[in-house]
Amino acid sequence: MWNIEQFVADCRTAVNRDDTHRSVAEVVDRAMRDPAGVTRSLGEPTESGIFPIYKSSDLTIVNVVWKPGMTLMPHNHEMWAVIGIYGGREDNIFWRRVADDPEGRIEAAGALALSTGQCTPLGKDLIHSVTNPIPKLTGAIHVYGGDFFEAERSEWDPESLTEHAFDMDKVRALFED
Repeated sequence: MWNIEQFVADCRTAVNRDDTHRSVAEVVDRAMRDPAGVTRSLGEPTESGIFPIYKSSDLTIVNVVWKPGMTLMPHNHEMWAVIGIYGGREDNIFWRRVADDPEGRIEAAGALALSTGQCTPLGKDLIHSVTNPIPKLTGAIHVYGGDFFEAERSEWDPESLTEHAFDMDKVRALFED
């Protein structure tokens, strides 16, 4: 049976063995093979939010619960990530910087829909936006290769697609509204 303490220990071991996303991706993939077990261990999501599970300088694990219809503006992490969906769906649009744009604009470069039981790695330099397109809460485990809450990174205005400093307080407010 899946449990959060063992998951954290397995992620910690994976990062100690390999500081890229590859080993952690295997751990998250194993967990997503039992999404019902993850839900039992974490509890059925009842509200949206960013719920820290583990945090260190080289590893952060977060339970992210997206409210129905929620969209998070394009942003980067400045570290690798592995995302696993244990309930619901998360749609990602991937973005790339527009060459030689003085305002740091971005343009769409691809997309990926993740559903219950699926996971994907995200590279250190990836820019993405996220939407929960379904009428129920979506639960996801996000594992980051660094201190997610302290990293300096960027977000992009959803209308003008211009770059600005990432504002964690603004993001938390989106989850609370």
